[in-house]
Amino acid sequence: MAGDIVVTGMGIVSAIGLGVMETFHSLANSHTGVHPLSILDTVHKNEFVMGEVKLSHHELIKKAGVDVNKPWTRTALLGIIAAREAISNAGLLPEELKTTGLISASTVGGMDRSELYYKGFLKGEHKENIDTHHAGDSTEKIAETIGTKGFLSTVSTACSSSLNSQILGAKMLRNGLLDRVIVGGTDALSRFTLNGFNTLMILDRNHCRPFDATRSGLNLGEGAAFLVLETEASAKKSHRTIYAHLKGYGNANDANHQTATSDNGDGPYLSMQKALKVAGLAPGDIDYINVHGTGTENNDLTEGKALLRLFNDSVPLFSSTKAYTGHTLGAAGAIESVFSILALQHQVVFPNINFKTVIPEINLKPVTSVLKKPVKHVMTNSFGFGGNDSSVIFARG
Repeated sequence: MAGDIVVTGMGIVSAIGLGVMETFHSLANSHTGVHPLSILDTVHKNEFVMGEVKLSHHELIKKAGVDVNKPWTRTALLGIIAAREAISNAGLLPEELKTTGLISASTVGGMDRSELYYKGFLKGEHKENIDTHHAGDSTEKIAETIGTKGFLSTVSTACSSSLNSQILGAKMLRNGLLDRVIVGGTDALSRFTLNGFNTLMILDRNHCRPFDATRSGLNLGEGAAFLVLETEASAKKSHRTIYAHLKGYGNANDANHQTATSDNGDGPYLSMQKALKVAGLAPGDIDYINVHGTGTENNDLTEGKALLRLFNDSVPLFSSTKAYTGHTLGAAGAIESVFSILALQHQVVFPNINFKTVIPEINLKPVTSVLKKPVKHVMTNSFGFGGNDSSVIFARG
C-alpha cells in the first residue's frame, strides 16, 4: 500500500474565472459569476440567471487550441482547458503523461451539441456530432489532447461524480495501480439540463440563497476542474510542489428517492463519517466544510441535519460556494475541491454569499464574509441524485 496521496497540480475554469488565480480573486472578493444567460440559446433565456463561462463555442475551441474541423462539445473543451492548467501547474512532462491515468466525470456529457443536431440525425445527418453525446466522449477527447495513456475511465454518478473520480484515483494510487492520475470533471450548460431542472421545479429565477430560510432553488452553472494526484513519495522524488494532502474520502447511498435525500440526511451523514474514518480524524479536527449547499429545500435542510448528527453542537465553519458558480453538476466536486485547497493555501474561508436568515429547523449560520483564520483540514461534500453522496477531506500541504 502506498503512503499519503497528495495534490501536485490544479486546473479550473468556471463562471468566476479562467484558471486558479482568477478563481481565487473572485472568491476572495465575493464576486459571483451568476448572471443572465448570453451564450446558451434557449426560450428561457430571460427567465433565469446561471453560472455561464462567457466564451462562445468557437472561442472555447480557440482557447483550447484544438482542431476546429473536429466535432467538439462544450463539455470536452472546458475539460481540456482545465486539465491543461493542472498538467502545467504540476510540471508534468510528456514522458510522464504516458504513464498517467485520467479519471474524468460528467453528467451532461455532449448534450450541448447533440441536442442541436438530433433532428438532423433522424434524417441520417450529423452522425459525427451525435457520436459525442455519451459522457465518455469528453474523457476520450481530453486524454487524446493532453496525451495521457496510463488509464482512462469516466464516472457519472450525478452531482457526486467528480468527487467519486477523486476517490477512485486515490484508491488506485494506494494500491499501486498507477504512478499518478489526473482526476476531476467537466459539465456544460445545455437546454436539456435547464428544462429538466425546471420541470423538477428546483430552479431559482433569482440568485440562489444556500442555507437561507427563503431559499427556493438552485442556479445551474458550468465548468471544469482537475487535480493531479500522486503518492507523496512520487511527488518528493520529482521535486513537485505539494498543494494539499487528500487525507480521507467516503461514499454512501441512502437509497431514499430518485432526487431527494432522506429526511435525516442518512447518506450525507454516512459519507462524512466514512471520510473521517479513512483520514483517521475526529469531527473536531475539521476546520471548514465546503458544503454541497444547493439552495434547494431538501438539500440544505437534510445536509444541515447530517452536520448536526455528526458534529453535534460543534459544527465547524461552513459555507456553500454555489452562489458563486451555480451548480456545475458533475464538475461541482472537483471545482469545490479546488476552492477547498485554495482555502488551505491562503488560510481563508470563503463566504456563503446571499445568506440572510437561518433555517429554523437547524439554526445553522454559514460564514457570510471572507474570513482569515488557521485552516488545517477542509471537508468538501457533493451529493447526487439517486442518493449517491460523497465527501473528501484535504489537509494543508
